[in-house]
Amino acid sequence: MNRIIKKLPERILISACFLLTSHSHAETLPFQNQSLPVETRVADLVDRLTLEEKVSQLFDKSAAIERLAIPEYYWWNEALHGIARAGKATVFPQAIGMAATFDEPLIYRIASTISDEGRAKHHEFLREDTNAMYGGLTYWSPNINIFRDPRWGRGQETYGEDPFLTSRMAVNFVKGLEGQDPTYLKSVATLKHYAVHSGPEVSRHSDDYAASEKDLTETYLRAFEDTIAATNISSVMCAYNRVNGSPACGSEALLQNTLRDKFNFSGYVVSDCGAIADFYDENSHHVVDSPAQAAASALKSGTDLNCGDHHGNTFSYLIEAVAEDLVEESDIDQALTRLLTARMKLGMFDNSSTHAYTKMPMSVVGSKNHLELAREAAEKSMVLLKNDGVLPLKRNSKIALIGPNADNPAILVGNYHGTPVQPVTPKEAFSQALPSNQIGYAPGSSITENIFTHFSPVPSSVFTHVNMQGESKPGLVAKYYPSSHFNLQPSKRHVEMNINLKSEDIPFNKASNQEFAVRWTGKITPQESGNYYFKMKNVEVYLDGELTDESRYLEAGRSYDFKAESLIRRFWHSNVIEPEISFNWLIEDKNLDSEALRVAKESDVIVFVGGISAELEGEEMPLEIDGFSHGDRTNIKLPESQSSLLKALHKLGKPMVMVNMSGSAIALNWEDKNLNAIIQGFYPGEQTGPALLNLLYGDTSPSGRLPVTFYSSVDDLPDFKNYNMVNRTYKYYEGTPLYPFGYGLSYADFRYDKLKITRSEKGLNIATTLSNKSDISAQEVVQVYLGMPDAPIRTPQRELVAFKRVNLAGGESQSVKFTINESQLVYVDEQGQRQPYKGKLLVTLGGGQGVKRSDNVVQHSINLP
Repeated sequence: MNRIIKKLPERILISACFLLTSHSHAETLPFQNQSLPVETRVADLVDRLTLEEKVSQLFDKSAAIERLAIPEYYWWNEALHGIARAGKATVFPQAIGMAATFDEPLIYRIASTISDEGRAKHHEFLREDTNAMYGGLTYWSPNINIFRDPRWGRGQETYGEDPFLTSRMAVNFVKGLEGQDPTYLKSVATLKHYAVHSGPEVSRHSDDYAASEKDLTETYLRAFEDTIAATNISSVMCAYNRVNGSPACGSEALLQNTLRDKFNFSGYVVSDCGAIADFYDENSHHVVDSPAQAAASALKSGTDLNCGDHHGNTFSYLIEAVAEDLVEESDIDQALTRLLTARMKLGMFDNSSTHAYTKMPMSVVGSKNHLELAREAAEKSMVLLKNDGVLPLKRNSKIALIGPNADNPAILVGNYHGTPVQPVTPKEAFSQALPSNQIGYAPGSSITENIFTHFSPVPSSVFTHVNMQGESKPGLVAKYYPSSHFNLQPSKRHVEMNINLKSEDIPFNKASNQEFAVRWTGKITPQESGNYYFKMKNVEVYLDGELTDESRYLEAGRSYDFKAESLIRRFWHSNVIEPEISFNWLIEDKNLDSEALRVAKESDVIVFVGGISAELEGEEMPLEIDGFSHGDRTNIKLPESQSSLLKALHKLGKPMVMVNMSGSAIALNWEDKNLNAIIQGFYPGEQTGPALLNLLYGDTSPSGRLPVTFYSSVDDLPDFKNYNMVNRTYKYYEGTPLYPFGYGLSYADFRYDKLKITRSEKGLNIATTLSNKSDISAQEVVQVYLGMPDAPIRTPQRELVAFKRVNLAGGESQSVKFTINESQLVYVDEQGQRQPYKGKLLVTLGGGQGVKRSDNVVQHSINLP
């Protein structure tokens, strides 16, 4: 109460000044007055709040302040490669696939499209009076950590291993998300995870990573620094791990001295979810002893917003921290000012929101133009790794489409994704494009061990129920309950033929964020005996009263009591927006390889779609099997189930094309030596199928380039937890890569003329002539690398400094020019300082580094005095 009384005169003064200068808006409070500067509005709002109210706003689930008509707000939202976890939205290639395009304007267009859909969905939620997690405008994307080790399962979320490529992708993505309006933010972009964060997943809450000043400047912080310098980025997320002894979310060196003082970052910092609780958790960092100390440490170091998960809201202890003099209320005001500034710029405190972003219609979500952009991005993201002439495929060839990813929806989306609007797997695309007698399909194997991909919905033919007259009828009795438990009477009861419901199929009048429950009862009578594997989404299944795990033996003709229950709840890990519910199965006892061999024998060409999926690699997963551990990988081999099948198919003597789907490098050593063609797909989005067909049949020439090095194995790489950059990435790897960073083939024959290099005040002017010697129209990704062999310390053997896409028709030539700025003609010393380079400078320009393939690059050297 005393605090409120002390602030009263200042409030009266602000209100009085406002009344004297703005009579037309006398009915509003200053923070609601759109004609006032944002700084004034934010200051007024902060001043009106009690300490308890202030602290309530520093949590990802910010509480409503009813006396000021401020609604609750969920800060947590995702937009990594499309609006995620908020129902249907266009799904673009995973971030690593976007990086493989090496196409800056394309990334901007994708991000602008994502923010269009985000704005449309957000305002639709508001019209429905819905405040929902994943319904806001503050996106925790992009992930610009450096993919330094192929074992990291979350590397798929990044733009690869090179800081320069990463920053160029990030700059365009941020600009597309945040928009170009001089007054309003279209949405908030968040650079994550700051910093020195790239696995292992299993120990990220307790690991302390040592990084030298050189490696920090040269590798781990560069993309953050460059992106912040080129944009007015609104937000940064700090990481779970410690860096040189301090938790990343409690590091004054990282957050204050570097991020704010050196990089001039002016936005807000949000913690990774649960990261602040790791400060005191005995099984995590445990660098302090209490939640209040953890909250104070994070806040004073520069973390403004706490994302909590199963730990709860550690920042709620800031009230206790103030009482114990661990922090000042002014520290809380500073954090709150940063947060409210972002919300104010998003238009969230405007009485009348009339700017253009508020008028984005829902019709843009999954529109024809957006799906065409998704297809274009998918085409540009795929990388042709090998081709002996078998590609493009002949139109009249009979195709054997084989492999566990040929009809696997998971490979379309990767992780952190929404619900695709028009997902098309390779099998679906082939089936739509070719007559039935020209295509044969077989999954051929599991994706690895007993993890299968070829599930199908449990058919209606096996379900029955007894009606009110005691008669056995097809289908299951479904009862829908208006909340997330079964204590109330069902609001709807009817018969459903099976459990395979899209959100639009759910016969229940619910708001976008409403919890509900469903129970199905009846009998299930399998028509074939075997060991059944089950895949369930948002549902638990009981057979004869026993909860069903992932597999069970079922006997043909035997009727089992069947019950299934679905609880749609608002938890941080759950999505109540446009939920889908499904119960799928397959019989493990099928002889998959013999069926694949039969189909292959009847074909002219074998197209094998394999690899892995985000169900094997990803974020802190429980899975632990051969090759995979908690989301990371313990080796980078192709799983044995696929490798053995490929070798059996190869013995047939048929031409073979492999399409490898993964978010990380696979050691395709045998495949490179023995198969006719290999295409790499980095979870290419919902239009994977049509894009792949266009590449296979030559309607589009492949143009993607690898954003990571493909190694032959991880045996000669440093330990996964070792963050020293020696022998890592294309810059420092001392061995011979299977496929180098920047590598990728084309159907066209591109050739480069000699380099012309001149020095000017701006730096180096580089020019060459690029010619397309073929009759195929195609795009080439022209890359420029520099080497500094005369530097007094270890420097990258070569480093990407520029790139651009060039489109050339068959027989066409074009002059290609680059200017390399003086700021790029430097090396980083052991103290992390940039020093001007003097001596021989090696310049490589072409379709790659000149490693593995030297016929498509030109090289020259110049002496820098």
